[in-house]
Amino acid sequence: MGETGSAASRALVERAAEWLMAQALRDADLETVVRGACERLHAAGVPIARVQLSFSMLHPLYRGVGYTWRRGQGLQVDAYRHTASTTTDRYLKSPFYHLKRHNLDHLRRRLDTGGAAEFPIFDDLRKEGLTDYLAFASSFEIDRGKGQGMLGSWSTDQRGGFTDSEIEALLAIQDELAVACKMAARDGVAKSALSTYLGGKAGESVLSGQIKRGDGETIRAAIVWGDLRNSTQMAELGRQTYIDNLNGFFDATAGAVADAGGEILSFIGDGFLAIFPSGRNQRESSEACKLALSAALEATHRMAEHNRQRVGGGEAPLGYGLSLHIGNVMFGNVGLAERLAYSAFGSAVNEASRMEPLTKKFATPIVASAEFMTYCGGEWESLGSETLRGVNNPIAVFRPTQMDRQPEAPIVRRSRVRDFSDAEAVILLHRDSPAEADRV
Repeated sequence: MGETGSAASRALVERAAEWLMAQALRDADLETVVRGACERLHAAGVPIARVQLSFSMLHPLYRGVGYTWRRGQGLQVDAYRHTASTTTDRYLKSPFYHLKRHNLDHLRRRLDTGGAAEFPIFDDLRKEGLTDYLAFASSFEIDRGKGQGMLGSWSTDQRGGFTDSEIEALLAIQDELAVACKMAARDGVAKSALSTYLGGKAGESVLSGQIKRGDGETIRAAIVWGDLRNSTQMAELGRQTYIDNLNGFFDATAGAVADAGGEILSFIGDGFLAIFPSGRNQRESSEACKLALSAALEATHRMAEHNRQRVGGGEAPLGYGLSLHIGNVMFGNVGLAERLAYSAFGSAVNEASRMEPLTKKFATPIVASAEFMTYCGGEWESLGSETLRGVNNPIAVFRPTQMDRQPEAPIVRRSRVRDFSDAEAVILLHRDSPAEADRV
């Protein structure tokens, strides 16, 4: 247990507040803000032993994130997945729910007084040797009913708990902490949303200033075009079945491309467009094509497993096709001045899309152009020359001869519990979210 009544330096607490305001003007991520605030308050003499901050998130995989700082142990980050769970009894008996239900800004409870715990979390905190607890809610909206903001708690193991001056110091820095977190959140929202809906490279390009119609560049890239067959008939099975089939196909095929380092640019109906950017020399073009082929082969392995599971469950296997090509693509903004799409365009992309139906004609999941095959190397079977719709000259088409071979470079599946580089910077606190209750 800590010493009684350690003296916090008002000057150092004010410096911590100034540091937080400086972070609000920079591109600091949320983790940096939280860790820096805790370490600076501790260094200023505020006897915090445990700090917990909880936020909801605007993110496709996670509904919430929690940060728990412990003295001498650093920062722990916990993610809360989107689930269909309902409000738990633990949440209804939490200090955070009490704050929100009674529209309170703060709740302070001594933990060293003995007796039954008012809230179940207090039993856990007592086991850690904590003596005092101060919870708070900071709204990011003028209308608090919208529920956007930050929930958190400060705890100490100091004998006798927090002094009045220490509580005053924590209250004084709270607004600066909320402002810094809010600004970090805005940057995180932009990065997370653009990465999710445009892709990593496209999102970075938009954030760097390529936002006008016509902005972009011409790049060389290996192209992967994928398409799910018989989707029209699938649509008659019902909306949810159709969506599940699409997502299963995308998880296996586009997922393999993403795992191999490809850039997923567009999901177009029941298909997708992806690229592996390359330099313009032979070595870089060869590397891009080999990565694209490895991704395509991995996609066939994952689709085979997915279809085995479907057949085992009494469902029909999914048919699909993947076409591989390489060429110059225009990568940038097109559309209306007020409604743009950021993607890849050009004759090479059109040729890749026209090649994909040949997978059905030749009963093979993968077809490739002669140019792609030449750069990629390896063993291929010629399928002859084909005249593609809208393309003047016939194109020689090939398929890999060993469809069951493993990719040259191992492809590691993306973890469903991702790093939080983008996600941590997002705050959108929902009034009815129970995700934060377990970390109060």
